[in-house]
Amino acid sequence: VKTADADGYNAVQVAYDAVAEHKITKPEVGHLAKAGVKPMRHVEEFRLAAPADGITVGQKLSAPEMFKEGDYVDIRGTSIGKGFQGSVKRHGFARGLMTHGSKSHRQHGSVGAGTYPGRIFPGKKMHGHMGNETTTIKQLKIMRVEDDCIIIRGNVPGKKGNLIRVAPAKI
Repeated sequence: VKTADADGYNAVQVAYDAVAEHKITKPEVGHLAKAGVKPMRHVEEFRLAAPADGITVGQKLSAPEMFKEGDYVDIRGTSIGKGFQGSVKRHGFARGLMTHGSKSHRQHGSVGAGTYPGRIFPGKKMHGHMGNETTTIKQLKIMRVEDDCIIIRGNVPGKKGNLIRVAPAKI
């Protein structure tokens, strides 16, 4: 538990999935040992607007006491990886002509100017690796909260079984 007096801001660190001590780094082992908690694989910090009254170190949290039906949440996770994709799929570019001798059916068009500046500008939308990146979906509504499950209306990033971060909506 972090407080504004000691750390400059209010926050709570939540840990999940107990593991053997040798499976995490020594700084993480020391950090968790200082708090009197067993070694955990995942540690995530959640900022709070007000001081965390009633939350103690080592306390177990449950979904029904943190979330209520009708609340809005932001969900962060790793999106599904798609591998190397072309510009049509990756950025939604238009197709080229399919007939009349065209040879650029699913290729991107021009990539930049000619002689000057003689290079492609950074950030140019081109083919490349798609997906497998951290994505946040905002303003999702909680439909129902059970003991071990939160049912949310909308899309959640990632594959089944992926670890996600559920936090109250900021907006």
